[in-house]
Amino acid sequence: MLSDVSLPDPDAIFQDFRLSGRDCVIAAVSGGSDSLALLVLLHVFLRRHSASPRLLAVTVDHALRPGSAGEAKTVAAFCAACDIDHQIAVWRGPKPSTGISAAAREARHRLLAEAAAAAGTDLVFTGHTQDDQAETVTMRASRGSGRGAAGIALATLFDGRIWFARPLLNIRRSALRAYLKQAGVTWIEDPTNRDERYERARTRIAMDIERFRQAVEHSRRAAADRELLGRNAAEVIVRHAECPLPGLVRLDDGFLSCDRDATRYALRILLAVVGGREHLPDDARTAALLDKIRQPPLRATLSRTVVRASKKGFYFHRESRDLPFNPLGDAPLVWDGRYLLYGKGAAGISVGPLGIGNAQSFDMPANLPSSVFRGVLAAEPALWKGGKYLGLAREMPDLTVTPALGPWQRYLPSFDFAPAKAVASLLDIEPLPVLPFASHNER
Repeated sequence: MLSDVSLPDPDAIFQDFRLSGRDCVIAAVSGGSDSLALLVLLHVFLRRHSASPRLLAVTVDHALRPGSAGEAKTVAAFCAACDIDHQIAVWRGPKPSTGISAAAREARHRLLAEAAAAAGTDLVFTGHTQDDQAETVTMRASRGSGRGAAGIALATLFDGRIWFARPLLNIRRSALRAYLKQAGVTWIEDPTNRDERYERARTRIAMDIERFRQAVEHSRRAAADRELLGRNAAEVIVRHAECPLPGLVRLDDGFLSCDRDATRYALRILLAVVGGREHLPDDARTAALLDKIRQPPLRATLSRTVVRASKKGFYFHRESRDLPFNPLGDAPLVWDGRYLLYGKGAAGISVGPLGIGNAQSFDMPANLPSSVFRGVLAAEPALWKGGKYLGLAREMPDLTVTPALGPWQRYLPSFDFAPAKAVASLLDIEPLPVLPFASHNER
């Protein structure tokens, strides 16, 4: 045991997570020291509290190394010895030749989310540590991180339904290994952790104690700043934005009197949501647009979003270029990054834009400029077959069309929860799941 390391306390780690009311929680366990420590600590905590949910350990076998299947079985044997339920989820199918790390991460999250849904829970614990945080912040800083300086969030909502929580994010890896050694638990060393072909391994090897402390402190400040800015931007959206019809956002002129940083951030969010973009537009370009908006009339485009400023208000809608045609099958479809379509498809049916010609046939509401109304409708999803227009997607029976949550549709970090909640309310999306903390304030 390391004498200069404080051993982690299970109660201190998990007491602020919302566990009551859940029948099951999942621990993602690879067999490495971090995830094994997570499993042991969580197991101890749940045994101390008789009304706690059932613990299920899930190991994802990425099938990328010859020994991965054996490592998963080793974890299974450890869980059996501890009387912990365990499952192995295998990433099957062909693997990409490039971007393997990102693809493996996406597959891991998908498999864990599927396991959680099957177990009837929405909470998955992962073993990310303070070391992971420092490495992540350092790597992002080398690329000019921006919002990414906040690092890894304490929790992230995946696919709008499953929380991935990281209770060890403020604990050093050395403390976790000392805890395992005291408990007599051995772990598996992943050879890629020291393989300098990978950026994270190179960053880990080069990390000294001073760089580590600076990275951790920087991430804490950046996360607090990002969360505060997000709350202020959410207030701008709640107070000054409305959605007069699907695909259109209108801001009243009151938003121009709000705090400039919050207003600019709110604009970046709305531009990404309306344009169906995965990332927020550039901050400098958004600032320039904000200056122009103050002097209407204006028609500009940023992040695939048309911005119209007039005496009647400020309107945001998707531009009519580069709109996709996608086949409608039985699986849910994310169309243009803006809509989720659920329903049973038919042979030859595609989802594409309505088009300006078909938009002309709709009655125009009296409270909107005609150019705005036609432009919005032209970019809305419609069903097509063999080049023939069948109707607006949202008017089709047996087809559910809901707005997507813009850049947070797939991953929503907890420090962005306030603006995401504001956007969900604006677009009339089903309310977001409650944060997995006993208090809504992150520790």
